[in-house]
Amino acid sequence: MTLLLLVLRSIYLILFFIYSYTKTSSPFKTIQLKTEKIIYLALVMQLGSLSILAQQSKQVFIIGNHRALFDQHGILQPWKPWPAIIKSEMEWYLKCPIEHGYPKFITMTFMDGNYNPDTSRHDMIPAMQDGMGIISYLKYYAFDGRRNKKILLWAKYMGDYLIKECNTPDEGKYPKFTRSTGLASVFPQPPDCGRQHDRPYEIEPDKGGIAGYALFLLYQETKEKKYLDQALHNAEVLASNMKAGDSLHSPWAFRVDYRTGAERMPISGNMAYILRLFDALNGSGHHSFLGSRQKLWDWILHYQLPSLEKDGILWNQFFEDHDEITTVNRTAWAPLNLARYLLEKKAEIDIDWRIHAKALIEFVIANFSGIRMGVPICGEQDTDKNPWGGILSNYGAVLAMYASATGSNEYKGLAWQALNFCLYAVNDDGCPSEQASYPGRGGWQEDSHTDKIHNLVDAMEAFPEWKSINAIQAQKVK
Repeated sequence: MTLLLLVLRSIYLILFFIYSYTKTSSPFKTIQLKTEKIIYLALVMQLGSLSILAQQSKQVFIIGNHRALFDQHGILQPWKPWPAIIKSEMEWYLKCPIEHGYPKFITMTFMDGNYNPDTSRHDMIPAMQDGMGIISYLKYYAFDGRRNKKILLWAKYMGDYLIKECNTPDEGKYPKFTRSTGLASVFPQPPDCGRQHDRPYEIEPDKGGIAGYALFLLYQETKEKKYLDQALHNAEVLASNMKAGDSLHSPWAFRVDYRTGAERMPISGNMAYILRLFDALNGSGHHSFLGSRQKLWDWILHYQLPSLEKDGILWNQFFEDHDEITTVNRTAWAPLNLARYLLEKKAEIDIDWRIHAKALIEFVIANFSGIRMGVPICGEQDTDKNPWGGILSNYGAVLAMYASATGSNEYKGLAWQALNFCLYAVNDDGCPSEQASYPGRGGWQEDSHTDKIHNLVDAMEAFPEWKSINAIQAQKVK
């Protein structure tokens, strides 16, 4: 038995090495052959070794905060029905104490399992965390039949925090623009609050796109004009600072000094939410963004998408805590979220939406996927392949949406297991951890919660049957 275990583990390591080597440079036309065959062979080896190891040690196999449940085919199953897990998580956050006029998790990025700040981290990421939080809460509010008004109230708290506490001063090239980083529990953010890898006076233009789009959705739901006003303002500032992109530059740099417009890091991979913001405003009668929107789409179509076949450099950088200059740091988040938008809008914005969505997904699989605890997962970026809750749930949701939109099941199984893995991070009381690679409570709030809930809603809408599958159906535990 021991010899068999060693053989299986050795074969797995060899296959995974081959997979890791081939995935870094292959064009997307050949990615599927190199990823699907190798990753599944490696997965079989990994599952086999895990099964034997479990039989030898007689120990319970844990993922995140729960005993791992696999069906007879070795496919990870949910530890509890998805709607019950998500409801308990939402209820835990709806109990979050209010301080300084806001639920505490809205004003800090690093929070523990008792709603308290991590005293070692005073930095936060307001635009991303609360922008995606608004989107998550609005989606769940609609998914739940708009019954619990407190969910909408919490979304409004996030919107109010962004527009009242998190704007740059009314001066310079990016006046009154939503901050990408700042200080936890400081009201309002000071002029030099840039943190993580933002310099004190820097902002990230793409994060203003996320915040602006989220605030527009909040306006649509509430009809409160203050949210529309900030969405319009962010869009106007973005349009006025837009430049011609090319093969080495996106239309906005990743980081910009809001006072002078001085740029740092010429490529920002996430253009999907600026595109969403322009489209949403144009569609609601604010036609002044039509020209900017077309220029942005032309750059995506003629430069960014073709880079998938080359080195993928135009998908460089998204995360606030990174500023790699001498090395490439492409991310999975940006291509996945463009794919999501194409899958939502289809031919309305791209006649080749199916081809492009598949190319974006294959790029992510080739460059950022892996196996963790016997389960296929997705990491964040070239420099961090860990399955954080935000990226893993984005990955699962987009793969599910593709399977539903095209009628093809080629990614459905990957989506199912990724999202199940993600939900093993949620504790029995609803408090989530930032990822399921280890047990815990709290952590990065966008990974634990705000950039996760909307993905689970999207996946359940793609495959409604996933709402009713429960752990009892995993008859055999591996």
